[in-house]
Amino acid sequence: MALFPAFAEVATNKVEDSSKELDWLKNKSFQTGEALSLHSRFSEKTNEEVNNRESSVGREVSSAEEEKEEGQVPPKKKKKKSEKKRKKKKKHKKKSGRYSDSSGSDSETVFPSDLKREEEKARPQAAPLSSRFSWLDDLQTPTEQPFCVDRKAEAANWTYKSLYRGNVARYRRKGSSSLGLDPRRQRVSWEETESNKKQKGGDKKRAADRYFSAASRKLLRSEPPVPTLPNIPEGSDVISLTSFVSLGDDKENRGGETGERVQTSLGNPLGVYDSSTALWLQGKGQPEKQKQDVQTAGPLAGRTEEFNRRLREQPEDTQLWIQFIHYQDELNASVFAGEEESKGSDGAERGKASYRAVLEKKLSIAERAVATNHGCIALHLERLRICQELWEPPALAKEWKKLVFLHPNSAPLWREYLLFAQSYFSNFTVSKVHAAYGKCLSTLSAVRDGSMVSHPALPGVEDDMLDIFTQQCHFLRQCGHSEKAISLFQAMMDFTFYKPDNIRQLSTRQQVEFFETFWDSGEARVGEFGARGWKAWMLQQERGGWLQPNEEEDEDEEEDGEEVKDRSQPRWTVWLDVESSREAVQWLPWRPDKAKGQSEEDCEDPDRQVLCDDIGPSLIRLSSPELQLRLVLRFLSFLGLPVDPVLSAAPCQPGLLLENLSLLTQGTELRSPLHSHGLPDPGVNSVGHMTTLQGTRKWAGLGRHGERFVTNVFSMVQPVLPVHLRAVLSLSWMQYEKLKVLRCLRGGNKKRLRSQGKSSKRVAKQLLKEADNRSSLVLWREYGHLEWVLGNLEEARKVFSTATAMGGAKGLRSPALCELCLLWAQLEVEDGGSVRGGGLSDVTVSPAVCVLTGLAEGTSSSSSQTLTPVSILKARRSYEQALTAGLSALDQNPHNPPANRKGQEDLLGESLSLRGLVGCYALLQYLTMGIQAANAVYSEAKERMEALHRVLTLDKQPNIKEEANPASTNASQSSGDSSPTSRHYVNRLACECEALAVQQAALLKYHNSIGVFPLATLRHALTSALSSWPSSAPLWSIYIQVENRYHSAGRARRFFHSVTRDDSGVVPRLFAIVAEQQRKQLVDAAQRSCCNDAALPILPENGLSNRIRGLFESAIETEMGSHCPLLWRMYMHFLMSEGKVDKATGIFYRALQHIPWAKGLYMDAVQLFPERLQEFVDLMTEKELRLRLPLEELDILLEE
Repeated sequence: MALFPAFAEVATNKVEDSSKELDWLKNKSFQTGEALSLHSRFSEKTNEEVNNRESSVGREVSSAEEEKEEGQVPPKKKKKKSEKKRKKKKKHKKKSGRYSDSSGSDSETVFPSDLKREEEKARPQAAPLSSRFSWLDDLQTPTEQPFCVDRKAEAANWTYKSLYRGNVARYRRKGSSSLGLDPRRQRVSWEETESNKKQKGGDKKRAADRYFSAASRKLLRSEPPVPTLPNIPEGSDVISLTSFVSLGDDKENRGGETGERVQTSLGNPLGVYDSSTALWLQGKGQPEKQKQDVQTAGPLAGRTEEFNRRLREQPEDTQLWIQFIHYQDELNASVFAGEEESKGSDGAERGKASYRAVLEKKLSIAERAVATNHGCIALHLERLRICQELWEPPALAKEWKKLVFLHPNSAPLWREYLLFAQSYFSNFTVSKVHAAYGKCLSTLSAVRDGSMVSHPALPGVEDDMLDIFTQQCHFLRQCGHSEKAISLFQAMMDFTFYKPDNIRQLSTRQQVEFFETFWDSGEARVGEFGARGWKAWMLQQERGGWLQPNEEEDEDEEEDGEEVKDRSQPRWTVWLDVESSREAVQWLPWRPDKAKGQSEEDCEDPDRQVLCDDIGPSLIRLSSPELQLRLVLRFLSFLGLPVDPVLSAAPCQPGLLLENLSLLTQGTELRSPLHSHGLPDPGVNSVGHMTTLQGTRKWAGLGRHGERFVTNVFSMVQPVLPVHLRAVLSLSWMQYEKLKVLRCLRGGNKKRLRSQGKSSKRVAKQLLKEADNRSSLVLWREYGHLEWVLGNLEEARKVFSTATAMGGAKGLRSPALCELCLLWAQLEVEDGGSVRGGGLSDVTVSPAVCVLTGLAEGTSSSSSQTLTPVSILKARRSYEQALTAGLSALDQNPHNPPANRKGQEDLLGESLSLRGLVGCYALLQYLTMGIQAANAVYSEAKERMEALHRVLTLDKQPNIKEEANPASTNASQSSGDSSPTSRHYVNRLACECEALAVQQAALLKYHNSIGVFPLATLRHALTSALSSWPSSAPLWSIYIQVENRYHSAGRARRFFHSVTRDDSGVVPRLFAIVAEQQRKQLVDAAQRSCCNDAALPILPENGLSNRIRGLFESAIETEMGSHCPLLWRMYMHFLMSEGKVDKATGIFYRALQHIPWAKGLYMDAVQLFPERLQEFVDLMTEKELRLRLPLEELDILLEE
């Protein structure tokens, strides 16, 4: 090997005598004789002939061989070259006078030491080692060493199933021989080299020094948080907080620090170090006591000690126990997160072990809390939530049953147990959950009647029973058992309104036994033709019964054509079509027609029959008229009719019922931007509408038989209600007819729109002809709007004018007249293209201004009369005075709501209805003065009403806490000492505040679309309203429409995050997902529309798919989101739209663990994964979901 490899070829040509060429490397002072004598003594001691042979092998050769053996684990080239250079330098320094052949070839002769130099010169040089293998016969001259040194790596070791390079042990050859090992001088070291150890240690140190490494984050978490504002003593007279953070502490600490600085010492001559630093400079440590204080001074340890101290002092504080249980998650994340992440591959296993340890710790705390507060339901629920992740399903179900047995009078506990029963997939079947609902309602009825002496009835038990009954009906509808749900409502109508007088004093169980005879008698029930009620049937039975009337209308009951329209379609498509069409037609229970001689055996589908055993345990007694009206309204809402949200009092768990995308797409009509939010869609499917997520309705309403059923229900229920409450049902019916017309208008089918318009107008006129409804301004308003929607503008104006003439004398004192004129004015503004808030040259000719001015004057309004400026000024003053009086009436005594002269008006909330007055005043200001004046009116009214609502809500917070119902977020569910009247007052006030916010946002958005206006005002109005009412779907819809017009999504994302962080509802999370999905559609459409080299109209944004998936995951991790069918179904469809079939399948099976009762989920799965139709149908059959078309019948239909 040449000394300088770059000049190896030159050296080979020039060198003839290596001794002359390397003369400059020789040591002249070295004596050869001494070396020979030393060598002779060495040879005598060893007496081994092998050394003479091995001495001819050079150190350079052994070094190269050593590198070859180490090279089995291939290092980098640069590192190999540097190591060779380093070894050569060391050899030149240690051994002087050594020289070698600088031939540069792979085989060079290297003399082992200078001791043999003279001896080698005297005899001929040994033959050089060969660099390649050859046969012995091929050698021309015999050699003393018939072998060669092969330094080339064996490639077969890495290629042909021999040794894997990762399994080759690292070793370091010690010695200089390249052929075999000398046991005295050579051995193999299986240890790592010192350089590798240093290098690995260095890597670990550098990794730990990374800013966001596990160790660094753990260090940051261990430090106490820096205060953002200075602490102000309680007794100080400081009124306002300072706007800066002071650098120093209080006076005592500053004095102590100053005293320490004065005490200088040898280690602290200037007094600038603190005590710990001064001790460290002197080589001393802190006292043991101070060290312990420092170690335990962390914020987490301090909080734990604080929790333990407070719980020792106040063991009956249940909220503190729950906070301590939840704090364990935070403690685990802070203490163990860094250690788990730093373990590498074992991090997941250690994470699971750590999580289970935390669960067991939380369980022990919960058991201590329950032992201390045995009667607290909230602690029992918290304990069972923890056990749900630790225990097996049978043990968990047994514990739930034990708990409801010990606390049978707790409706919140029953509600949580029912949610567990219907969402725990391993134990779920429809019959089990239905029986659990019946057991719950029968037990609460026994407690309410006093039959269960061991447990008293809690306040508000009837409200809770009605909520649970409604939840049971929706559960059956979502499972596909619509017949049982309708039968439950029918039975409750008879059980509540048509109960015989002679059994009203009996217990609920005894009344159900009497009711069974009526149910099994075959008599017509509520909603059926010829129904007379339970009471009339009992009286007639005592007289000998009556003859059944001829059911003339039943002659029309013939099925529509063939069910399978196109047999060429795929099998799964036919199944979905037939299944959804049967759901739309067969939701009514099957009854045998005695006129045709039918019996129960003639029913082709036994599941369509409902026996009394299926509904008897769920019947309950409702004593108050308010709850009876709520039952009727919930029945109408179940049928798909719009109802008053305050009177119907939405259930406490609305996320369970959300299934329809209409909740997220409402309010998008461009033709009616001002009044399109008058009928908000609740997002709950009506009975008979069971399709896939993006499926369309079969009819605008309920079909021919369904409409007849609704008409019979109205005709039977209205006579038994008080006179002042009948208008509520009439209003719901009228709005339902208008809603069907709007659906036909959106569908675009003119023929269906024409027929539906005729039938809806006929129903509306029949309602207005009734004596109780002739003077109802609310119904006249809806009829006028119906005519306007159908395009009959002049007819609608006549209707509005007639209505204002009837109630014109009341003027601004009539909330119904204010709302009628507001709707009329809004329609005129939308229809008149020349009106530009404040920009009209002559507002005296504006139809909307004429309507609003006539309302203020108390005269009959007309949209065609001419006004004077004085009349407009008078109207403005009248509006201002009326609004001031109305707001002052609210502030007089908020704790005792004012009662009107007529008691019925309190239930309808007319004393609180200011939306019409405020809307008319704001619209007049907008048309005459501008948008700023209108916004000021809305802002003043909203501020006063929301302040009153906050006062009333805060007064009820103690009652809510005492209820120990953490699962309920609705204030109306707390039935403490607050009366139903005050709860209704608070809910009505909240509804009015939300309606005002929607009106303000709609007006600002309308003005922003027709003129130039700063967007900041609209954004501020929307964000402030949504912060107060985060579950308002109309407000979120307007907010998304506004923000999606601009390409900067950062502001909207921050706002969504702030709202979802403080609110546990599912509605904000759904709209956050919709906003991102619409943004992704916009970006994808822009990228598809442009060529490869063209500029995009908007900047493409990456990562939207991952962001949307993150929003879905965070939503389904919440308690309410995990049981929301709409959320899971949207997640599945989104993944399929991205082409991720496997992940969508995984989401389906995850959804089954949380919402196994939702039949719509299975139908979506059939649409998305059609090859698994048989599997999904078998699963529905196993869980006892309603299957209207078995696959065997499908095959028969396809063969016909």
